[in-house]
Amino acid sequence: MLAEHYELIESLMLNIGLVGLFGLMGYAVHDVLKKNNVPRTGRFVAYGVLGLGALGFIAKGIIELFWLSTGMG
Repeated sequence: MLAEHYELIESLMLNIGLVGLFGLMGYAVHDVLKKNNVPRTGRFVAYGVLGLGALGFIAKGIIELFWLSTGMG
């Protein structure tokens, strides 16, 4: 059974790992910004960059699903 579902398990664990890493990065950025009294604009930029990175991975997943569902991959 494991051999049959190896790709599915691998992709799920990768996505779960990426969500965990982005969560940890967000927590680390929040902690550093809070301890150093960064102004609101700086916080907005830092969270924006982190959010855009996460959106890139989400977009990659959506594009990959679309690509595979059309039979191109």
